[in-house]
Amino acid sequence: MVFSSLLFIFRFLPITLIIYYLAPKKLKNLALFIASLVFYSWGEVRYFPVMVVLILVNYITAILIEKYRKNYLIRRTMLFIGIFVSLGMLFVFKYSDFLINNFNSLFGIDIPHINLTLPLGISFYTFQTMSYTIDVYRGKVKLQKNIISLGTYVVMFPQLIAGPIVRYSDVSKELESRTITLENLESGIEDFILGLGRKVLIANNVGQLWSEIEKIGVGTISTGLAWLGILAFSLQIYFDFSGYSQMAIGMGKMLGFNFPKNFDNPYQSRSVTEFWRRWHMTLSSWFREYLYFPLGGSRLGNRRTIINLFIVWSLTGLWHGASWNFVFWGIYFFVLLVIEKSGFINFLNKHRIISYIYMFIVILVGWALFSITDFSLLGEFLKRMFIPTMLNSTGFTVDIVYYLRNYAVILAIGFILTTPLTTFAYTKLSEKKALKSIFLLLILFLSVAYLVDSTFNPFLYFRF
Repeated sequence: MVFSSLLFIFRFLPITLIIYYLAPKKLKNLALFIASLVFYSWGEVRYFPVMVVLILVNYITAILIEKYRKNYLIRRTMLFIGIFVSLGMLFVFKYSDFLINNFNSLFGIDIPHINLTLPLGISFYTFQTMSYTIDVYRGKVKLQKNIISLGTYVVMFPQLIAGPIVRYSDVSKELESRTITLENLESGIEDFILGLGRKVLIANNVGQLWSEIEKIGVGTISTGLAWLGILAFSLQIYFDFSGYSQMAIGMGKMLGFNFPKNFDNPYQSRSVTEFWRRWHMTLSSWFREYLYFPLGGSRLGNRRTIINLFIVWSLTGLWHGASWNFVFWGIYFFVLLVIEKSGFINFLNKHRIISYIYMFIVILVGWALFSITDFSLLGEFLKRMFIPTMLNSTGFTVDIVYYLRNYAVILAIGFILTTPLTTFAYTKLSEKKALKSIFLLLILFLSVAYLVDSTFNPFLYFRF
């Protein structure tokens, strides 16, 4: 069963919080661990053993790394085993059929597909288990001898299935001792409601435009509708993912944890370099810390820096999905980053208007590469974007007028919410507590009403 019900998350949270708050301090990790396992098993019970194996392997290898810290060979071997098992699990479930497809195409053979369903959240929790083992190896964090505490870190339900990617060092102290204050509880509830509204009221509604365009077919849309559609997808994926991240951060605060920020107004960026400092910040940080720097980063000269960037961004693309379009999406950003590092970013920094126009085009083309996995359809869509056509399949109708009439309001609201104006307005609103409370209750009411009326509320990043 693919877990996709946001309504289940909404119902699960109050019960979990009550049990968690009533549990004695020494048993809070156990209560959270069990609740998280129930949460995960509700959506993907058959892959429960996968998560248990990953916890056990990384728990044991970390213990042996610490025990044999002075023995380089054993310590290195244990690190290799921990990483190999974590990445091996990810590869088997996420990339085995992708590899089989490529072998079949390359050699003209017919190896049958394994057809494994992707375990919920595996792309996120494998990175988290690896960060723990690697940091123990490096001596950056203390060994966690309590398997329940380590298990709690790995399976903690707020960020388990779609991030943010929480490194063990981010929460190691809070796993040992944490205090739940009324201020944090209020802040957590506020973040949860705002994230819920971003997902339910904005992402779900603006995403319907992109869904309609997918249904009518790329070959029957005008240039205007192609741009309008990919704009809708860009808003959908932003509010969908940032909404869940904000909900996760809010739930974390309610439990006494401070998860790292994952988004920082990315659509206000004036360069690709800046964009990737603001978008999915925990993933960028993970690749930088555990891949880019170990490869040598930018310390070994320009040629090696370019090679390192190519490796990182190819794998960043592949992390998002087992399809070549994701790889090319990563390489696309690699090329743009290299161009900017070569001096173009200085030009962008000096010309504000041009930089915003550049980023508008660059990001929308990037999301086209990301969202369309079929290369023939992708080629046709890009053609529609850049070779002007005002006609659809009827030969005379300007289709963009119809969709603008239906979606102009939600698109405008979504666009405004990506600007600093929203932050400024909400800061002013927060100065009047009564008005802020009414505003949050209104968002909560509308979101719940929408959830009750809707039967399907998947998060886009659940599939990655």
